[in-house]
Amino acid sequence: MNETAHALGGSETFWELVERRAALTPDRPFLIQADRALTFGELRDRGERVAAGLWGMGVRPGTVVAWQLPTRIETVLLSFALTRIGAVQSPVIPFHRDREARFALRESKAAFFAVPGTWRGFDHTAMAHRLAAGAERPPLVFEVYASLPDGDPAVLPPPPAEGKSVRWIYWTSGTTSDPKGVLHTDRSLIAGGACLAHALRPSADDVGSVAFPFAHVGGPDYAVTLLLYGFPAVLFEHFALPESLADYRRHGVTMAGGSTAFYAMFLAEQRKDPGRRTIPTLRLLAGGGAPKPPELHHAVEREMGVRLTHGYGMTEVPMITMGSPDDTAERLAGTEGRPPEGMEIRITDEAGRLLPYGTDGEVRLRGEAVCRGYLDPEATAAAFDADGFLITGDVGHVEPSGHLVLTGRLKDIIIRKGENVSAKEIEDLLHGHPGVGDVAVIGLPDAERGERVCAVVEQPPGAGPLTLPDVTGYLREQGLSVHKLPEQLEVVAALPRNDTLRKVLKYRLREQFS
Repeated sequence: MNETAHALGGSETFWELVERRAALTPDRPFLIQADRALTFGELRDRGERVAAGLWGMGVRPGTVVAWQLPTRIETVLLSFALTRIGAVQSPVIPFHRDREARFALRESKAAFFAVPGTWRGFDHTAMAHRLAAGAERPPLVFEVYASLPDGDPAVLPPPPAEGKSVRWIYWTSGTTSDPKGVLHTDRSLIAGGACLAHALRPSADDVGSVAFPFAHVGGPDYAVTLLLYGFPAVLFEHFALPESLADYRRHGVTMAGGSTAFYAMFLAEQRKDPGRRTIPTLRLLAGGGAPKPPELHHAVEREMGVRLTHGYGMTEVPMITMGSPDDTAERLAGTEGRPPEGMEIRITDEAGRLLPYGTDGEVRLRGEAVCRGYLDPEATAAAFDADGFLITGDVGHVEPSGHLVLTGRLKDIIIRKGENVSAKEIEDLLHGHPGVGDVAVIGLPDAERGERVCAVVEQPPGAGPLTLPDVTGYLREQGLSVHKLPEQLEVVAALPRNDTLRKVLKYRLREQFS
């Protein structure tokens, strides 16, 4: 491990990490976006000015600030400015709409809500004011895109001295209709980012990339990696191939990725011109958040000529295990990598009893990178066992080498392009459609997306034909986010059910339509 990175890894707070890195390499680039760049020194200096501007607006330590912003330099500056104050920030994925945003604002009791104005054809400011008007305690709405709040840092109190207070609320769909607010501290996110950083073994000469929403829990995860090792990343406000390839080539990106869907897209571009490397400087693809087919791993390494390392993480624990570039090809293709020092993995049966190496069971986790629970105390109590291990609901086993192999999951969620999609949320909405008698939403294996969303419908007597555009149009009208819309519709005479409570047997549907 790089000695500087090891020393910085002892930082208690995000702002302490910023100050230490800025003192070491103030003129090194931190973020690159199109023709713009932000150095580590500018992150510290501009971050303090933004923090002072927020202070002038009334943001104080502990104030909850929700933000729904695209992946831009300004977004990262705002986030770090909030860490300088010690505010509680609640990032909302920018493609979420009224349903999810309203829930996040209400449950977090946000006092401020930062939005980008009209972005990619959608008026976020209008939505924010619409939601604020219906709130018991309306948040103050303000826009952040090309400009940021600004002020004199002299007004600021000292930065937070400890990193164990909850200062982050992330949102995960889990297995229920409503999202769950996941509580993180600076220390838990720094621990997760350090796991990623030390597994990837970057150097100061690397150039990374952030092609996913910075509002995802992977945002601070990756920022920690940059701060620990002192290398820059290229930001993509809107990632699309082949359009984004020009910036990968122009800035000499050496490390790219995001999730299984990203690997598949890069591989598809490579196959358009097999004799020419798509990104000549690229040496490593890395990511997680969705199942990775071994055949995809081997194809990427064989055809793109780069290493592919994949990991296991979730909103509750942003980095649990990670493949390392020096692992064997078999272990990189067939496992999720190993946990870092300090991350304990237990494989148990349903009663919580430990199982031996190589035996499938439920994955349970304990360590500094694990969240502090949920906004809902009942959800927190249900999520942890008596020994303080997080009960993930995922199924797998640990090999004698320490590598984790995931084989399934108990939670009824669909992981599409690295994002959790709640089947129940879609089912609840579709039950209101006149052409739907009953419905089961399932995830089916998909080479590009990891999983695709499939709605299996049992129609009521006398109902007319139902088409996929009918279903997606109806869900759009109900305010469902685009990334959750079904991509496949199957109409059946009757959904398969058990003989006791008549519960729908989703595993049979997965077997039938996979």
